[in-house]
Amino acid sequence: MSDEKDHRIKVLRTESRVRGMMLGLAIGDTLGAARGKLPTSGALRAGVSTQLACFTAEGVIRAMVRGSHKGICHPPSVVLHAYCRWAVMQGIEVDRMRRRWAAAKGDEAWPDGWLADVPVLGERRGSAPATVAALSRIEDPYDRIATPSLGCHALTRTLPVAVAGTGWARQAGEFAALTHGDSAAQSAAAQAAVLVHHCLTTPQEHDSSDHSDRALREALEMGIAALPSLGERATADEHGRLLAAFQHAVDQPAQAPLLIRLAPDATAPSALLGGIYTAASFPGRTQLRAALEFATSAPDGDSVACVTGALVGAVHGFEALPVDLVSRHELAWVLDTLARDMLSQIVDSPSGSEYVAGWDSYWWDRYPGW
Repeated sequence: MSDEKDHRIKVLRTESRVRGMMLGLAIGDTLGAARGKLPTSGALRAGVSTQLACFTAEGVIRAMVRGSHKGICHPPSVVLHAYCRWAVMQGIEVDRMRRRWAAAKGDEAWPDGWLADVPVLGERRGSAPATVAALSRIEDPYDRIATPSLGCHALTRTLPVAVAGTGWARQAGEFAALTHGDSAAQSAAAQAAVLVHHCLTTPQEHDSSDHSDRALREALEMGIAALPSLGERATADEHGRLLAAFQHAVDQPAQAPLLIRLAPDATAPSALLGGIYTAASFPGRTQLRAALEFATSAPDGDSVACVTGALVGAVHGFEALPVDLVSRHELAWVLDTLARDMLSQIVDSPSGSEYVAGWDSYWWDRYPGW
């Protein structure tokens, strides 16, 4: 096999896994909200975690664009701006949002960027009370608007950060801190970003089903082992709980009472522990649907299934996701586009940089760097 063909295959596999992660979190979010009982026909509704994850992905791209063109960037501020675009589309504190952001655009339209033109992102799809409460104080200094919340949205909405690499793991905690002041929620978000990144990047040099089945557990094991390097974002107690959840899945897989004990509520740590336990309980490529259905049995099934879908989709790729569910999801195209665009921005910056012309003259309009 030629080097060029090897490179092309690697690119396609990476793309598949990023798409699988984005679509997997959305399918899990939707299935969990329905407690596993989806309608037999019609579009499948996106959850609020999925909506916010879309804006995280867009915010990450826009932060990278700004860094390329301006030389400096504060990613949490750019991602906060993304959440504000979601808020104004939802009708949340519209006047405050416009005072905070529209003035900087002058006579240009705000909210800007292509994601603001997706109608479904403006429809209510569940509640995100801590996020909304924080954004409602948007005219205060950005580092003072967070609530004391430990809620799961701090983690579920930041999962796409994993695509940008381990260097962004600390940023995931800072993105969570924009609205959720509890340090455990911030830690869980950073830890999840590292684990999903390992799931996206663990080698799969063989196509055998046996190797594919081992890959997910290997990725989680390596990711958990890497967490102490995050310093304050992974305390010894937190690291021990993650190790225990993984080992429980190996020794006692798919035990509903154990899942309930590990993930008893709608907090970020519960979502992470439940997602690790569920994903490692069902590591096989053909077990993805079973994993998501089991995750929905957690007390807060949508957050656990959201994390589970991201982990398993990141390892096995979008081809392993249930076609009947992906094809009906109302944000499938949006998620797929964001997945591809994140990779495009990381690999070759379509809008160029301050000194180098880009190859896509419309990229800045799609992802303005602010």
